[in-house]
This record gives sequence, C-alpha cells and structure tokens, in this order.
Amino acid sequence: MDLAIEQNKLERVLEDVQSFKAATEVRDFYLLLKSPIVKASKKVSILNELFEGKYDELSMAFLRILVNKGREEYLPEIAEVFIDHYRELKGISSVRLITATPIEDDVLKQIESKLLASEETAKTVEITTEVDPELIGGFVIEFEDKMYDASIANKIEALKKEFAGNTYVSKVEKK
Repeated sequence: MDLAIEQNKLERVLEDVQSFKAATEVRDFYLLLKSPIVKASKKVSILNELFEGKYDELSMAFLRILVNKGREEYLPEIAEVFIDHYRELKGISSVRLITATPIEDDVLKQIESKLLASEETAKTVEITTEVDPELIGGFVIEFEDKMYDASIANKIEALKKEFAGNTYVSKVEKK
C-alpha cells in the first residue's frame, strides 16, 4: 500500500486487488492458489496469463513475489486486508444491512444519513444490502465489530427466553 501511495497508483492498485479478490471467489482459482501440488512457476504463468496487461505492473510484481516466496495461499486474505486498510485510510465505514425484504432507496438513504450522523461510523459509509427472509421483519446492521439487531426474529427469541425464565407461568404441555 505504501508503495502504491508513493507511486500515485493507490486507486489503480485497489481496482486490481478488488478484481483479484473477486477472482478468488471462483472455486477452481481459489483451490489453485491453495494447492501445494501445483508448482510456483506454473502458478506464476497462470497469473500472467489471466492478469498481465489488465493489472498494473506494481500489482503483478506483488503477486509474483508472493507466489515465488510460497505465500500465494494467503492472497485472498491479503486482498481483504488491503481493502480494509484502504477504507481505513480514506475514512470509509463498510456497513452490512440485512433486511427481511428488499429495501427501498429512500429508506436506505435515511439509514445512511442516520449512520453518518452517529459518531460510530467514519465520514463516508459504504452500505451492502442482503435479504434474509428468516428475519421476518426489521433489519440487522453490522459494521466494524458491532451489530445492531432490530429484527422481529431477534425480538421473538428474546421473548421466548423471557417467558422461559418466568416462574409465575406454568408450562403448557404440547399435545
């Protein structure tokens, strides 16, 4: 990252790292990187074939060095850490929003403004959305090491625990 900043290539290298991270989500490519059977020279030639001319030379040199040093199995994790450091450097909070149904844009903008107004997030917020029907309703927000669960499923679970510990209500047997 320091070298990319020094050479004014941080944004370009970030694009390469994001592209590489997406490529590692392809199972066969991921297994190739993790395989101790495939020789480093073969892995380098595959990386050259796939990415040379598409990635900046700084990115390619980094990939080659890691493969030649036998560290290619860590490349997916290294890519993730690079992206995290970039976000930290640029003051970007990555937020994961999980809802029971797809969320409308105006609601998403309201949530984003609330997050920006809080002192918990950085000056910029990057929101990724997911849909999980098991939440029944409400939402779950995850960022950094925090989670805010305002889902109906969570509230039902809390009520079950509360009633399970209630000594004044007799337990009803199921027939």
